Amino acid sequence: MPRFAANLSLMFTERPFLERFAAAQAAGFAAVEFQFGYEYGLAQVRNELDASGLRLVLLNAPAGDWAAGERGLAALPGRQAAFRAGLDVALDWAAALGDAQGSAQGGANGHPLVHVMAGCPGADVSFASAQAVYQDNLAHAARQAEARGVTLTIEPINTRDMPGYFLTHQAQAHVLVEQIGSANLKVQMDLYHCQIMEGDLTQRLREWVPTGRVGHVQVAGVPARQEPDEGELNLGHLMRELDGLGYSGWVGAEYRPRGRTEDGLGWMIRF
Repeated sequence: MPRFAANLSLMFTERPFLERFAAAQAAGFAAVEFQFGYEYGLAQVRNELDASGLRLVLLNAPAGDWAAGERGLAALPGRQAAFRAGLDVALDWAAALGDAQGSAQGGANGHPLVHVMAGCPGADVSFASAQAVYQDNLAHAARQAEARGVTLTIEPINTRDMPGYFLTHQAQAHVLVEQIGSANLKVQMDLYHCQIMEGDLTQRLREWVPTGRVGHVQVAGVPARQEPDEGELNLGHLMRELDGLGYSGWVGAEYRPRGRTEDGLGWMIRF
């Protein structure tokens, strides 16, 4: 059965962010991921990882001015400098946190993946313009990541939760990754987003996991983005499918608990 990582941006939110690491470890998780934690400082995050013995498997690169509506910068014309500056910060974090955890976890380098968000270019930006900027930024990012021994991911996100997001379908992501041709760029396959945009998840897994381009999987219940064993998804079936396809990565539990996080972890205990 795949290994599960708790997403600390959405789970254990009854506590301050830095206290969520210990809570995840106490609940039985061996690994965590988070969207953004830069405001807490690298040293404090590393201290929490070291104290809890958890592995950090994924973090997002800075996504721009979130309060102003930015949801990533990679496909936004005119924001290339900000994208590259944020990428440098994320790669520094990934390299440092990988050094903290790598030897203890027994991986090749232990570095967390870095999710690079495409963003919402806006109705006044043509698809061709956004695509050209996106490809150029991803090619640059992949070169920088390779030099640091870090792997990047891009994630199709549904347009119900994030209207106007540029990257929305698995095929779109895989074409980009194949075109760029870097072993340090993978697809992040969130089954919540994929179910909303495409459905037919068994076939989507069978189509894309064997390519070797899927670097990370995430789950949440559909349609409410709550515990992953509720709603439309048959979590047991999908996890068995991943096993059968030879997926060896982590599965991020990126959902909003109905109530207290620990009270809804029956699904994780069963698996």
